[in-house]
Amino acid sequence: MSHMLTIGYGRYPPTSLSEAWVTVISMVTGATGYALFVGHAAALIQSFDCSKRLYREKFKQVDEYMAYRKLPRGLRKRIASYYEHRYQGKMFNENEILNELSECLKEQIINYNCRALVAAVPFFTFADQNFVSEVVVKLRYEVFQPGDLIIKEGTIGTKMYFIQEGIVDIVTRDGEVATSLSDGSYFGEICLLTNARRVASVRLKHTVMFIHWIEQLLVIVKIYMMIFKLVNEIVNQ
Repeated sequence: MSHMLTIGYGRYPPTSLSEAWVTVISMVTGATGYALFVGHAAALIQSFDCSKRLYREKFKQVDEYMAYRKLPRGLRKRIASYYEHRYQGKMFNENEILNELSECLKEQIINYNCRALVAAVPFFTFADQNFVSEVVVKLRYEVFQPGDLIIKEGTIGTKMYFIQEGIVDIVTRDGEVATSLSDGSYFGEICLLTNARRVASVRLKHTVMFIHWIEQLLVIVKIYMMIFKLVNEIVNQ
């Protein structure tokens, strides 16, 4: 046993060449087995929480990138805060996971993940369930930090925003807060009706939102408006 554990020769040390060879073989075998055991144990421990390990590896890459680019300390803190709130210590390639599933399963998962948003946003309350599913599947989840200016007055809008959690300030040209929006609110919908430029800026606090590209949303809205009109015509006949 002492040979296998490589802690000594045991009670009686080898006295002949053959005994020495047996001792060497025993020690090498024991060391190899010990190394394999430690390796398998380490791999098993790492596999217990793969998502945390991936997060640590990813953030290490980000940290090295920030150092390589010599980013200022304030910007580094904002980036670190973003990763902390966006991923909460766990990292998954959600798009890859969802794309491997069938369309039916993918839709069910996304609808479940967005259930709180759908319940909170009046926009979805009385809408057709199929319409809601079509919209929700195209939503992009995003986390913003205090001070982020996601809409600037005078720019052309290309996205509509749905607030799941947080507070948004609508800021005038003078820098004053005209109003604030919170959970369940949405903004940017004017882009659905006109190509007019944004009439105010939008500044955020720690906010969790879903974003929808206007072009995609317009396609969905037009399809369901056509269906609604067709059903009305049939009913009226």
